[in-house]
Amino acid sequence: MVENFDAKLNEYARLLVEVGMNVQAGQTARICAPVECAPLARLCAAACYDCGARDVVMEWKDDFITRQRYMKADGAVFSEFPAFMREKFGWYLDQDFCTLSIVGEDPEMLKGVDPARIQTWQRTSGQNTRTFFDALTAGRFQWSVAAHPTAAWAAKVFPDLRGQDAMDALWDAIFAVCRITGDGMAVARWREHVETTARRCEKLNAYNFKSLRYTNALGTDLTVELPEGHIWEGGSERTPKGVEFVANIPTEEIFTAPKWDGVNGRVYAALPLALDGNLVKGFYLDLKGGRIVNVHADEGEEYLRRSIEVDEGSSYLGEAALVPYDSPIRQKGVLFYETLFDENASCHFAFGSAYPTCVKGGADMDEAQQKAAGLNQSVNHVDFMVGTADLSIVGTTHDGREVPVFVNGNFAF
Repeated sequence: MVENFDAKLNEYARLLVEVGMNVQAGQTARICAPVECAPLARLCAAACYDCGARDVVMEWKDDFITRQRYMKADGAVFSEFPAFMREKFGWYLDQDFCTLSIVGEDPEMLKGVDPARIQTWQRTSGQNTRTFFDALTAGRFQWSVAAHPTAAWAAKVFPDLRGQDAMDALWDAIFAVCRITGDGMAVARWREHVETTARRCEKLNAYNFKSLRYTNALGTDLTVELPEGHIWEGGSERTPKGVEFVANIPTEEIFTAPKWDGVNGRVYAALPLALDGNLVKGFYLDLKGGRIVNVHADEGEEYLRRSIEVDEGSSYLGEAALVPYDSPIRQKGVLFYETLFDENASCHFAFGSAYPTCVKGGADMDEAQQKAAGLNQSVNHVDFMVGTADLSIVGTTHDGREVPVFVNGNFAF
């Protein structure tokens, strides 16, 4: 049994609504959640109304139905995107709205599914929701992602436990890394955490590095050129109206965008990747001129290859994120099989789209201008973890000075 569970769950809901989404009076709030996560979703909906939301729109997902569709639906449906779904995303953008996604899917929900079906749907849905997700990555509205345990996910994370014991263990882990104690002070703790992260971003931005070189004993040796005018972000973001929000809860990362054609070398994954309902293990990528030119995985290689081939931009990197090895999530010693958590236990990259806000003025540029500024373009964005206890990152400034950024897996400053 989780101690003070009800108090912690209510504190968690308030954190997601007041700090994550930061719902403003008169806004329409969208909450997207698996059906198994209804208890938290309902508390969040109530908290949205308490903050003055004009309305709350719920969107439910179901692992069982998702798998059934991939396994049994007519193959043609994966190339189709109904007009009403396009109109729905357009309607959201016409509102003064904010959104929360609650995750809790089975990490192996789509094991055995034809990867071609997954890839086709990624392309179809990505192309038809591009405007919505471009606005999201540009921070034009508040958005946040958080998690709620489900039975299948808990069983994967804690295979030695059964039933409710596994669920309780996962709840304990989530509450701990999200700074939830049941004392009602999580909102205050998070505001302090955001301020601490902002100070570290200021230090990185002051260096204005030309490139970063990553090395470790796994075999990673990767040089990452950074765009002129790149910006390091982390902790929180602000909409054009100045409303602050936290996109991921938890978050320990500070991130920027690599120059899309300026990455060279080999990078090894440090943790398994839960990708499209499948696990990819023991993999590395070779990059030349920014492009992923070679892929190897001990397990799940076909799924990784398919994701890298969703579109042209999927074979280039869009994000470089720094996370200390001694982060609270890594110290918890739990492999979550969920990117929201695992990426905050490890330095990571993402192949696919870059966040426009990672270069000066990027959010106001069109796609051609963003590409010219060094930002990668894609309908895809997949984070994979590379941080290890011995990771070294050395930054090179524009005047040729070398500055240690990470030593033995942690910030050097």
